Amino acid sequence: MSNEMIYGIHAVKAVLAADPARFIEVFVLKGRQDDRMLPVLNELASMGVTIQESGRKALDDKAKGASHQGIIARVKPGRQYNENDIDIILDGKENPLLLVLDGVTDPHNLGACLRNADAAGACAVIVPKDKSAQLNATARKVAVGAAEVVPLVRVTNLARTMRKLQEKGVWFVGTAGEATYDIYQSKLTGPLAIVMGAEGDGMRRLTRETCDELISIPMSGSVSSLNVSVATGICLFEAVRQRQA
Repeated sequence: MSNEMIYGIHAVKAVLAADPARFIEVFVLKGRQDDRMLPVLNELASMGVTIQESGRKALDDKAKGASHQGIIARVKPGRQYNENDIDIILDGKENPLLLVLDGVTDPHNLGACLRNADAAGACAVIVPKDKSAQLNATARKVAVGAAEVVPLVRVTNLARTMRKLQEKGVWFVGTAGEATYDIYQSKLTGPLAIVMGAEGDGMRRLTRETCDELISIPMSGSVSSLNVSVATGICLFEAVRQRQA
């Protein structure tokens, strides 16, 4: 696999904490020596990572115009997870919380969902191999470090993976606007997977049919739907609320 580019202080710090051996080289904005940046640069330098000072235009070009906060790193690819890793991820977890994203293709939304999953204590995010956003620099930047700690599991057949987890006692709750009752009427304790579909199209038919239960988020305003990452946060933290009650 080819090397990856990551940018932003949070993303760089997350790789430093999780797997510092991945660093190949780092590009930093010339003259950027503030209190946030210096500790990161000092730690990278102590590991022998090459640090190159660059002008803003050079960094902007590397980040393709995205916000890089004055630091970009070239790193070795992170660990890739697939369906064979799920049992290990769930090992020892009595009431695991999982997030399933079916058809989320925007890396901004993927990153935001990973951030939500980390904050809510989800042990993994499961996505199909096809028709799913890549964990690229944009997704990692938006995830603010969560991409390095929450396993992103890409599975060949999502419905089959769901059925195998159902056999292990995981309850799958899918979100759908036409569901007959809402998230606040649903029991979200115990081993649980929350399934979110793509904006507009929602879950694919087979994914929807494999869910144990369908719920909606009550909407009182004029808009008919929420951004998938916002909806994900609402669902995950309702599960957190119920589990802590």
